[in-house]
Amino acid sequence: MTRPTRVVACVTALLLVLAGVAGCDSSGRLSAFSNPVVEGLWSIQRMAQARSADTRVSNDIGEDADTTDPEPDPVPAQPQEATYHDTAAVMGKIFFDTPDGPSVCSGTVVEDPARPGRSGLVWTAGHCVHGGAGGGWFRNIVFVPSYNNLGLEGTTRQSAGEEQIAPFGTWWATWAEVAPEWIAEGGSSGGSGSPFDYAVLHVQRQGEAASLQEVIGQAAPVWFGAPSATRISEMAVWGYPATSPFDGERMFSCRDRPGRLKIRSGQPVLYRIGCTMTGGSSGGGWFARSPASGLALVSNTSIGPTDNTWLAGPRLGESAEELYRRVSDKVGSS
Repeated sequence: MTRPTRVVACVTALLLVLAGVAGCDSSGRLSAFSNPVVEGLWSIQRMAQARSADTRVSNDIGEDADTTDPEPDPVPAQPQEATYHDTAAVMGKIFFDTPDGPSVCSGTVVEDPARPGRSGLVWTAGHCVHGGAGGGWFRNIVFVPSYNNLGLEGTTRQSAGEEQIAPFGTWWATWAEVAPEWIAEGGSSGGSGSPFDYAVLHVQRQGEAASLQEVIGQAAPVWFGAPSATRISEMAVWGYPATSPFDGERMFSCRDRPGRLKIRSGQPVLYRIGCTMTGGSSGGGWFARSPASGLALVSNTSIGPTDNTWLAGPRLGESAEELYRRVSDKVGSS
C-alpha cells in the first residue's frame, strides 16, 4: 500500500508543479515551494479583481485574563499620503492564486542580513502564502511595491496606467517559508495558528538584475524579540484593506498603544491594537521604535474581528528569526 500511495502523491505533486504550487522528491514527498513565472498573468485588471484573504475571529476571543488585555477602542484607519514611494516605500501588495481565485494581502520589504543594501526579502502573513492545516502552498505569488503609487480613486484609478499602479513592476516570489506551526495548526477562522502566522518571501523581477531594495531604495529592519505589549508605547501598522468599506486600492495606516491577546493556552501572546482596517491588510507590517535601529518591523497583521475594530499580529521571536535567516541563506546558496 505504501508504494502506490507514494506514486499517486508524486503524480499529484507533478500536477501541482505545473500549477506552480509544489514539487516532488524521490521519496514521493512534496517539496517546499515552487512558483514559476507566468508572463502577463498579473495584469492591472486582474490585480483589481483579487479579493482579500480574510482570517476573521469573534470579538470576545482570548481565554486567559492574565495575558489578554481589554478590547481596544477602534482607531479609524487613515489614508497614507501619496505618493507612496515617498512616504511608505517599503510597503506593497501581495497577489496570489488560491483554489477560490485571485487573492490579495499586504507586505513589507525587509533587510537581508546576508546582502546589505541588496535585499529581495518581503515579510507577510503565513496565510497569504500557505493554506495552513490541510492546505498547501498558494501559487502565482507576486509582490507589487508602492501599488497605486498616487493613491488614485474611482474613475481616475480605472484609467490609470501601469506606471502609476505598479510603478516598480511585479516581483515574483522565487522562494518562501512559513512557520511549521502555521502549516500544522493554521486555519482560516477562529485564530488557529495566529501566533505563528508569518512568512518571508524572496522576490525577483523578470529581466531585472538589481535587487528589490536597490530599485525602491529602502528596506526595513526587523526587530526580533521586541518587548511585550506592556513595554511599548505605540505601534503603527500599514496595509491595503480590501473589504468594505475599503476597496483594496489605497494604502492606510493605524497607530495605537498595543495590548495583549492570547488565543490558546500554552501558545505565545499576540500584539493587538485598535484599527478599522479590514481584510486585505493581512500581512501588512507593524512597526515600533527600536533603540538599535529606529523604526523597525515587529509584527504583521494576522487576524481581526468580524466588526473590524482591532487587529492582532504575532510577536516575532527566535523561531521567526530562524525562518528569516533560512530564507536569506537559501537565496545566498542558490
